[in-house]
Parts: sequence; C-alpha cells; structure tokens
Amino acid sequence: MRLRVTAVLATLLVLAGCGPAATEEGTVPATPEETSEAAPLPSAAPSGSPRAEADARASDLAGLAEELAGDQPTDQSVAPRNGPVLGADISWPQCPKGMGIEQRPTLGMPMPVPEAEYVVIGLTNGPGFTPNPCLADQVDWVAERGLLVSAYSVLSYPTDQQLAEYGATGPHDSDDRLGRLRNVGHQQAAYNLATMQRAGLQTPIVWLDVEPVRDWEWSADKVANAAVVEGAARAYREEGYEIGVYSTPYMWDEIVGGFELGVPEWRAAGQTSRAEAASRCGEDWSIQGGRAVFGQWVADRRDHNITCPGIAADLGRWFHAN
Repeated sequence: MRLRVTAVLATLLVLAGCGPAATEEGTVPATPEETSEAAPLPSAAPSGSPRAEADARASDLAGLAEELAGDQPTDQSVAPRNGPVLGADISWPQCPKGMGIEQRPTLGMPMPVPEAEYVVIGLTNGPGFTPNPCLADQVDWVAERGLLVSAYSVLSYPTDQQLAEYGATGPHDSDDRLGRLRNVGHQQAAYNLATMQRAGLQTPIVWLDVEPVRDWEWSADKVANAAVVEGAARAYREEGYEIGVYSTPYMWDEIVGGFELGVPEWRAAGQTSRAEAASRCGEDWSIQGGRAVFGQWVADRRDHNITCPGIAADLGRWFHAN
C-alpha cells in the first residue's frame, strides 16, 4: 500500500471514515436509498450578489490548490480496455442492516451487478469523521472478484465541537478562521487515510465528494466551505494520492462557488440512465475545470458508473488492480 504514515495518522489508527450517492442536477441530493422526488434548488445567484463576492475571494484558495497539483504514476498492471467500461460505487448503504451511526443506519442494499469491472468504495458513514462500518468487508468483496478498486470520501462542514478539536492541528495557521477550517479538512482526510490503511484498501486516487450532507449542512460562506475542501485535498496529495471531485456543477457552485481545483471529475446524473450519465462527460457539465472521468447514474437501487471517452485506455491511473 502506498501510504506514508505520519504522526497524525498514527494517532488516528483507532478511528475510521462513507458517503451518500448521486443526485439529479438541480435537486436536493438524495442518498441511493431515497426514492422520492427531491425538491428543486433555487437558480444561481446574479452577478453583484454576496455569492459573487465570495466567489472572487475564493480565487486565493484556488491558487494555492493549483500549486499542490501533480500527476501520479500509472499502475501498469491494469490492462487498458476498449470503449466505455461499466463500474459501480458502494458505501455504507450496502453494509448489512444494523450498523452505522444513528443518522445513517445501514440498509443492506444490493452490491454491484456482475457486469461491473471496477468499484469505487466510500470511506465514511455520511459526514467526515465517521467510518464506513463495513469497509474491510467491502474491500474483501471486491478483491475476491478481482475487480479494480478506488476510493471516495464525503466532505462535510465541521460542527463547533469538531472545529474546536481539529482546527489547531494541521499545517495551516490556526489563528486564522480559514486556516482552522483548512486544518479540519486536512484532519478529515487523515482520518480516512487511517481507515483505508486499517481496511487494506489500496487506490491511486481519492475522490472528494462535495455535495449537501443532511444533518451536517455546509455553511452559507462559500469561501469557508472551500477552505475545508482545500485542506482535505492537500492532505491526500501530501500522502501521494491523486485527487478528483465528485459532484455536479450546480452543487459545487452552491457549496464552494467559483473555487477551482482543476482536478479530474466524477459527474453525477441521478436517477436517470446510462445514456444520460454518459452525456455528463461533455464540456457543458464541467464542475471545476477538470477532465471528465466517469458519469454516474442510479437505477435498481444501485449506483452505476460509466467511463468517459479516453479513460479506458489508462485505467491504471484511476484504479488499483486486485
């Protein structure tokens, strides 16, 4: 496993990190187990609004994030494919019933279809600092079938208690509010890295899931929200992982505004179809200026994914081969 265990990770080995699934563009996101229609969100704010001012201030965050960007080595053991490749993602909803935190009880939902060639596994039980309660079993399930594997982590805005506990620990200035929030994001990532190590999950990339998190709502300050994302991105990169973003253009804008990491994108289409998910690979669905890697859709109580054009030729960049 490609991990450098830092002092922070060593203190977190007794801890662990799974996230909700895709959403229809322009709707309140729903986890895969939710079947009812979600209510529409308001449209984007006009120029000159407080959001536009926040977006402008976010440029400083984007600049630092871009400095941290870098390509990761390709896993040459993963053979290239021809054409789109079908896969899946799983997390706490697929754990056996009776597990998980009170706000996210596990559901025993079905595992991926036999046609899936790769699986992206969620690390948290919804928000940050909560473990996917059956992560090790899911890692074993994927390995037993010889599937390609990678990981994603849901990010969330800290509670007051979490800000107090983690805000002073990390590489950022704890005397500054944004610095404390970056440290919290950094610690969410460290928590997940400890979870991954304990479960034996190997991956070249960790996808940052940026979407509304029920019961752990993001703040109204998009620059503050972006600081959490930035801190997590830095932590994964420091440990040698590539990062990508899972979201939709609408959700990203509502949470972090104009903040851009410029990293690869995993684009959600919601309860639609494979064709609609594939269409998300187009430039019109760009989230934050990165390359389109997957489109995701929900059907038959499962999260399905399809690779975007050109991705199948270098699957080793995106997955670990079991």
